[in-house]
Amino acid sequence: MWQMKIPYLIGRPIGVSFINGTGTSGVLCSADGQKLYVMEYLYHTQFAIKQYEYRTIQDILPFPGCQ
Repeated sequence: MWQMKIPYLIGRPIGVSFINGTGTSGVLCSADGQKLYVMEYLYHTQFAIKQYEYRTIQDILPFPGCQ
């Protein structure tokens, strides 16, 4: 279950896959039991914290290390 990964991924870059087949990526800022809060890059020097409801999420994965 992906919710069990949350404590280990706070503050780390993640990929989020949604049940509708789309996805996003960013830094996992926090979670409150119903929503994930992800800092995403928008444009130039702009970032935004976006919130995603658990019911829309299929999985979350940490970014792999560079080789």
